[in-house]
Amino acid sequence: MPTTNASSESTGFSPAEHAAIKQRAAELRAEGKQGAKNADGLQAVLDSIGKMTPEDRLIAERVHVVATANAPELLPKTWYGMPAYATADGKVVFCFKNAGKFNTRYSTLEFQEAARLDDGEIWPVSYALQTWSPAVEAKIAELVKASVS
Repeated sequence: MPTTNASSESTGFSPAEHAAIKQRAAELRAEGKQGAKNADGLQAVLDSIGKMTPEDRLIAERVHVVATANAPELLPKTWYGMPAYATADGKVVFCFKNAGKFNTRYSTLEFQEAARLDDGEIWPVSYALQTWSPAVEAKIAELVKASVS
């Protein structure tokens, strides 16, 4: 997967990833009404990501890839215009809040009440993201898996 840091730059989704996303959307539409709803949610997420600044878009694309690979049971949708991933009954588990949307210095990955991250009496539910790296990818994969376990 492409990564970025101060010395490298990613182009975001690869052509193969774009093709796979479009194919999956077509499959969902073919499944009927629920499939069309899921495909519309996926398209809304991709459209939301496409409107972001290049820096935010890079991170959002990678979050999307990691989220769909590690929690395929979650359905992509937008939530307040942000890419989000929800349970089959529509409860948002987590969302990506891009820095450009609120003019902040970093984007965040925010877990909601449906996420199963409980750890005693206190635990983090929001993580700042400034760049993409293998370490960031590994941490997000761990969090996504935990949020649905």
